Amino acid sequence: MGKLYIVPTPIGNLEDMTFRAIKVLKEADLILAEDTRTSGKLMKHFEIATHMQSHHMHNEHKTVENIISRLKGGETIALISDAGTPAISDPGFLLTRACVENGIAVECLPGATAFVPALVNSGLPNDKFVFEGFLPDKKGRQTRFLALAGETRTMIFYVSPHKLVKTLGEFIQYFGAERPVSVSRELSKLHEETVRGTATEVLEHFTKKEPRGEIVVIVGGKPEEKRERRKEY
Repeated sequence: MGKLYIVPTPIGNLEDMTFRAIKVLKEADLILAEDTRTSGKLMKHFEIATHMQSHHMHNEHKTVENIISRLKGGETIALISDAGTPAISDPGFLLTRACVENGIAVECLPGATAFVPALVNSGLPNDKFVFEGFLPDKKGRQTRFLALAGETRTMIFYVSPHKLVKTLGEFIQYFGAERPVSVSRELSKLHEETVRGTATEVLEHFTKKEPRGEIVVIVGGKPEEKRERRKEY
């Protein structure tokens, strides 16, 4: 049996690539990349010559069987996404599950994931949180918001820049104007920025200033109702 390595790649700053990640990618028999053109720049920078194969959301259902066959044949295969840790809102789950079902070893290296620094930067409670990733575009969007309206844990969302203003307005509609929100964009890059405030304040900011780049939004959970303490006589 071979082995599947899940390898995180930088979300912006190439210096966030780990020594171990480079070693694994150089020694692997094959690298599965979400976009070989995007990953090609990373490979060139770190002088990694391992052959790459395309593995993304549009073809992963078709390629899994062949990859499993190669792993059973003893190959070592590394999976990467365009940025961050594979399977976190990126391809990776289907292949990992197939490996587990077939008794093939899987090892995920620690590394870059956008929501972790955004959560820590937010200043909101991070002892308990829920990762929501991307919200549904249309069907199921309202249902999801209604389900989250009573969520008491800190919530994490990935939001594209052209949908940020709309989404912040929906936060006000479903969570309330005073709900604390933190928006981190372009994490680890030159123009990294974190904007904190109430949902209304953050909406006003990005209404005046067009949002750009990769964005992670952290929303405080619904405050738990304070119970009145009974007086004992």
